[in-house]
Amino acid sequence: MATLRVLMFPFLAYGHISPFLNVAKKLADRGFLIYFISTPINLKSTIKKIPEKYADSIQLIELHLPELPELPPHYHTTNGLPPNLNHILQQALKMSKPNFSKILENLKPDLVIYDVLQQWAERVANEQNIPAVKLITSGAAVFSYFFNILRKPEVEFPFPAIYLRKIEQVRLSEMVAKSNKSKEPDDGNLLVDGNMQIMLMSTSTTIEAKYIDYCLELSNWKVVPVGPPVQDPITNDADDMELIDWLGTKDENSTVFVSFGSEYFLSKEDMEEVAFGLELSNVNFIWVARFPKGEEKNIEDALPKGFLERIGETGRVLDKFAPQPRILNHPSTGGFISHCDWNSAMESIDFGVPIIAMPMHLDQPMVARLIVELGVAVEIVRDDDGKIHREEIAETLKGVITGKTGENLRAKVRDISKNLKSIRDEEMDAAAQELIQLCRNSNK
Repeated sequence: MATLRVLMFPFLAYGHISPFLNVAKKLADRGFLIYFISTPINLKSTIKKIPEKYADSIQLIELHLPELPELPPHYHTTNGLPPNLNHILQQALKMSKPNFSKILENLKPDLVIYDVLQQWAERVANEQNIPAVKLITSGAAVFSYFFNILRKPEVEFPFPAIYLRKIEQVRLSEMVAKSNKSKEPDDGNLLVDGNMQIMLMSTSTTIEAKYIDYCLELSNWKVVPVGPPVQDPITNDADDMELIDWLGTKDENSTVFVSFGSEYFLSKEDMEEVAFGLELSNVNFIWVARFPKGEEKNIEDALPKGFLERIGETGRVLDKFAPQPRILNHPSTGGFISHCDWNSAMESIDFGVPIIAMPMHLDQPMVARLIVELGVAVEIVRDDDGKIHREEIAETLKGVITGKTGENLRAKVRDISKNLKSIRDEEMDAAAQELIQLCRNSNK
């Protein structure tokens, strides 16, 4: 069969673009030609993440959204998007269907791989007789948990390790109600629409075999794992050198990395508890403390009074991007306080670093419960009012960095990391074969 040309269409969030790009590289390694489509603002930051060797096999394609007065082009991404513009961005993305359709007409790809949040993309592809499959950027435990609620609300989820606490259930119900309100008739339904044969998922049977099986049982779709989304720790940015050199002065496994991603922000109270927790624990740390766009604060004002002087050389607090893969891959890093989005959790496991889970919302509580079940994480549990406490943070940190807990978690996470790496190519080869077969069948 000639080179397969695949158009990949992730949602406009960095947490979705990154796993799509990860799969794009793996498919390019297997001889596929990839058209990677997103808005110009997203592609600008994506270019840096495509190594030279993919210059010919991954082509970036600009998707222009209609210009809406309240949504200038620099807001055609969820990164730094003010929350009140979220639904406008969703609207603009749907309004770009004619542009998307034109791109398909011009490129005539053999296959479209689209994000589950853009169910309409499959219909546009099918109108042009192009087969399409969805790529789920979360794992199977999370997906089957939500799927179970929607498909069989009367049936309890069969895996008790994955559950939501009271306050998390309340937040989830509020969010679902809000999203149902803004639903439009042609949005499509994830549960009934689209290609029912296969769906690609950013996971591996090494960590989620029973949940992958349960997805099949619920949906009848064959889940094809493409491996967890992991970035290469390749950046050698001069800006980062000072930080990496500082990390190099610390003992092995003695430092904790603290980051809550680029789109989730701590409340003032949480920020204070994390700061005091770090200080009380006395462990070395790198903390990426970010603020929503437009609400940037001077880092010193946002932290407890005198915090930076008191911690001295024990910690580094940054208010900018940090090279996460490089930090996690460093021998001095012994733990990661994370909000547990799927990408960060999988990256941490891949680099063999135990996780101190501090989930915030959406699917993060389920990811936290899964990695605790896998034996690679401990969770800092919020009280009934949703608050975290400095004493618990400090104790947990000491246990992971200097205690027995940490030794057990590290042994387990390194073991899983080894298994994931050993099956990675095999799972991706199988996925590539499934896609080739799908295109053959549609050409008959």
